[in-house]
Amino acid sequence: TSAPFFYDLLKFDEAVVSTQSTGKIIMKSECLRDAFNDLDTSSQVLEILMSPDTPWFKLSTFGQAGTTTHEYPKDSEMVESFECTRTRTNRYKLTLLKPSIKALLQSTKISIRTDGRGFLSLQYMIKTEDGNTCFVEYLCAPDENNED
Repeated sequence: TSAPFFYDLLKFDEAVVSTQSTGKIIMKSECLRDAFNDLDTSSQVLEILMSPDTPWFKLSTFGQAGTTTHEYPKDSEMVESFECTRTRTNRYKLTLLKPSIKALLQSTKISIRTDGRGFLSLQYMIKTEDGNTCFVEYLCAPDENNED
């Protein structure tokens, strides 16, 4: 079998991610679930900042209630692994990310990666009822109207 054409465009396979990834964080899913519960749903975008310096990892929304921000230091007990080569801020349409919340609710850990073009990879680790581990990956392009 051959890979779908779009797979080559996204280039999130492991060989490419290791050379083009600008940021990766592996964290417990519960803190991201809490963040998604607190985000302003009137916002059209979710802004994700990853930086090799403070604040390291930050999620922000901008809605009618104002700005909502969640920051996660790289040495937090919720963060298992953090790698970032340069500061990068990208915005993603919340309507595109909402379908991934179903996987987030079932997961125990999440890997969040971005590449140099701002493409986002959310990989959820899910324990099945029979004790096996499976992964669900969700890819999202950055909001073109709000590039940094």
